[in-house]
Amino acid sequence: MTEEILEPDLPIIDPHHHLWDLRPLMGAFPEPRHPFIEALGDNAYYTFDELHAHLTSGHNVIGTVFMECGAFYRADASDDMKVVGEVEFVNGVAAQSACGLYGPLRACAAIIGHANLQLGDKAAPVLERLKAAAPDRFRGIRHQAAWDADPKVLGAPFHAPEGLYRDVSFREGFAHLARMGLTFDAWLLEPQLPDIIDLARVFPDQPICLDHCGTPLNIASYHGKLHERFDTWRHNIHELAKCENVVVKLGGLAMAFCGLPEKGPAAGFSSEDLGAMWRPYIETCIEAFGPSRAMFESNYPVDYWGADYPVLWNAFKRITLGASADEKRALYAGNAARFYGIEHILPAA
Repeated sequence: MTEEILEPDLPIIDPHHHLWDLRPLMGAFPEPRHPFIEALGDNAYYTFDELHAHLTSGHNVIGTVFMECGAFYRADASDDMKVVGEVEFVNGVAAQSACGLYGPLRACAAIIGHANLQLGDKAAPVLERLKAAAPDRFRGIRHQAAWDADPKVLGAPFHAPEGLYRDVSFREGFAHLARMGLTFDAWLLEPQLPDIIDLARVFPDQPICLDHCGTPLNIASYHGKLHERFDTWRHNIHELAKCENVVVKLGGLAMAFCGLPEKGPAAGFSSEDLGAMWRPYIETCIEAFGPSRAMFESNYPVDYWGADYPVLWNAFKRITLGASADEKRALYAGNAARFYGIEHILPAA
């Protein structure tokens, strides 16, 4: 779908996207394949060229944050250390963008990698190696905890154990993040929000970012239950927002998991349609966390399920039409720059 770009001069830092080549793995997923896999399509291959095409499709994207996704791990490393390969690869992409040949935007200005925090104290040397792999760009890790009793909710790609964020070994490893000045991105599902609330309360000095508005569910056994679960989701979002060490990413709602929209991939919904679907979740998050602790994200290419890149950002901008200029600067770029330590890419005030 082609739309006129709204507020084309508004600076954006996209704080959540992936890079990968999943083509060699596509045949490994069982039939019928989960909508997450079906949604990938041509985006099973998504590296710098594909990313750059989206970032330069009309909105004023000045920089991005790469989010770990299990891509390009080292084949010849131990299970603990193979994750370093992803950060090495992405640091090269960041250098490619930073050379200036492809324009002024700075893709992957910050890099979020992965380390298995269930290693406990043995996670520390992995974190050190990740920092050494991209000393100017590595900012922290994500260790996703998405789990549900219904195996059809997540499908084959995700295998987090139940209650990961409450696990003693995980928390032993987690404690090293604050000591090393690293951030933590949390991805889990709406019914699991009490787990991240508890984690944030136990570690009040650890900067935590909740991904994807807490991932409301409209899939498998949760299909059709968004409305009845909304009040529980809203209560937990407000409880989490009481933890001042936590920020929230506004997005991820176009994933197949959320079913907003239900039909995909890239079903051709307008930004008006998407804005109406997403508004209750995004406005609740901004109300709870305030405009200084929230940031819009693309979650690309996963959110291609429900929105192409220019339309996705138009939908966000429709939701924030009534926000002040200062609030927009914070929500679209400033908060991401501060949380991930990339203030240097912000335009001069």
